[in-house]
Amino acid sequence: MRRKIMVVGAGKSGKTSLVNILNDYDGPLRKTQDMIFGKYTIDVPGAYLENPWMYKHLISAAQNNAGHVLILVDQSDVTEIYSPGFAKVFRCPVTGVITKADVHPENRETCEKQLKAIGVDPPYFPVSLTERTGIDELKDHLREFMIEKDEDR
Repeated sequence: MRRKIMVVGAGKSGKTSLVNILNDYDGPLRKTQDMIFGKYTIDVPGAYLENPWMYKHLISAAQNNAGHVLILVDQSDVTEIYSPGFAKVFRCPVTGVITKADVHPENRETCEKQLKAIGVDPPYFPVSLTERTGIDELKDHLREFMIEKDEDR
């Protein structure tokens, strides 16, 4: 079984929209209340991050199912929601994604500082889902997790 890409971020940061793009799904969006296991991804509700008592479930799911973690920060809302060093709890590679990169460009440096404080090393991937920018670069970075393999069929 292929290990999936876990997508973590605050509510309204663009997680489900990004997950749908990574999974090549163009159906309707709906609020995610439970972890959703997609073709390539695990969509984690913002509540898992916003409630520290839920961290144990987040970490357990990552250890058992994730081969890569995407940590999202929202350029349109630079409220700090992650604990310092948060990314270090994961055993697999972690990548930083700056969502809504087309909104409030003056916040880019703040987002990069947040990712660094969280424990995510560069490169960071700024993406705009409305303008469809940065997505191809992110997909290239994640390519090994998005290839159909014989054992997955």
